[in-house]
Amino acid sequence: MPSTLQAHEQRRDAVLAQLRGRSAGAPLGLAKGTSNLFRDRAERTKRRLDLRAFDHVLGVDAQQGWVDAEGLATFEALADATLAHGAMPMVVPQLKTITLGGAAAGVGIEATSFRHGLVHHGLLELDVLLPEGDIVRATPHNEHSDLFFGFPNSYGTLGYALRLRQRTLPVRACVRVEHRRFDATRSFLAALAAACAGDADFVDAVAFAPHSYVLNVARFADEAPALSDYTFEHIYYRSLLSREVDHLRTRDYLWRWDTDWFWCSKNVGAQQPLLRRLLGRKRLNSRTYTRIMRWNARWGLARRWARLRGDHPEAVIQDVDIPIEHAGEFLEFLLREIGIVPIWLCPLRAPAGSGPFVLYPLAADTLYVNFGFWDTVHGRRAHEPGYFNRLVEHEVIRLGGIKSLYSDSFFTRAQFDAAYGMAEYACLKARYDPHGRLLGLYEKCVLRA
Repeated sequence: MPSTLQAHEQRRDAVLAQLRGRSAGAPLGLAKGTSNLFRDRAERTKRRLDLRAFDHVLGVDAQQGWVDAEGLATFEALADATLAHGAMPMVVPQLKTITLGGAAAGVGIEATSFRHGLVHHGLLELDVLLPEGDIVRATPHNEHSDLFFGFPNSYGTLGYALRLRQRTLPVRACVRVEHRRFDATRSFLAALAAACAGDADFVDAVAFAPHSYVLNVARFADEAPALSDYTFEHIYYRSLLSREVDHLRTRDYLWRWDTDWFWCSKNVGAQQPLLRRLLGRKRLNSRTYTRIMRWNARWGLARRWARLRGDHPEAVIQDVDIPIEHAGEFLEFLLREIGIVPIWLCPLRAPAGSGPFVLYPLAADTLYVNFGFWDTVHGRRAHEPGYFNRLVEHEVIRLGGIKSLYSDSFFTRAQFDAAYGMAEYACLKARYDPHGRLLGLYEKCVLRA
């Protein structure tokens, strides 16, 4: 039996042979079984590169504070491997199926982000498969430091991460969560900022309605008077309105949002007690809901039903980061113009000295609030395609924020170039994909190529 690292080397050799054996032509694309992207893509011919074997955790050194894993290793696997050593990845995105490589090439956030930034702020190094058939190691200080700082938010348009080293944090047995309720936006946001300046281990919040906000401030603990279980019959987000203090096992806290896809499981009826029991504990998770969503997108049942009812729905599935001084204004806009609730709010700050991640620029020494809102806006009046998503994008630009690109985007080329560092991207593209074997970022994320 080959060792873990020997097996990884064998997989590297096999994928290099696979890539070098392909002639130029249609752009490269990944063949993979799961995706956490929420934008439709145009049907076009691609040369599929199969990296599905790169899903292993390669090693954990909790004392030195890192975990090594392949690009398609899920955060569920990462969390299990590190928790066994008394640690966790520095930022653990909310859904079990998100992969380390996907979060590095996109944007990954969670309740440690107020102190530790996004997933890519915790990267130490990465091995990237380039479209020309080479593998390079990128670190903050070597000859490929431009790729290290340019890889986040590149969405597979510069290359694919085969191996990544991510920082870890020490953990304790359980997490104590305080749910603090507010009915005024100003006092709520002031309390959120104060929590970020304190000694909490985790901070996030939910806006349930105008004048109904819950700030969640959590800390590690060694023991608890009782432990809650939100993996089956009980629903986590509802507990925010009914409990002042809660305790969860650390693993259960990390996946508190996964069981019900935050609250989006309601769209498939999974919050109904009878259906919940029929589905069973093993099916109550983001994997199940994603499969249902993909199936519906393929067959268009929801679109047909809406047409029969005379409804004109638009999916608005977005995460945006707004400087906290403008967060109240953006929240007011969301509630007034979009009307989707609940809204997840997660504070984040780029750690000091973390370097210039050029394709997802965040202002230094600035606390941002990530707003996550994922639902459908309904109406009897027809609008141009993307009407409500465009409203969101215009407001984000106006308030000096930035939007994640995992879902639908409608930016003009000029807006996109200004927001996402396209001058730097052009240099990266010229160096690492000089023959254009991978799609460009605008083509992939806005034009849905």
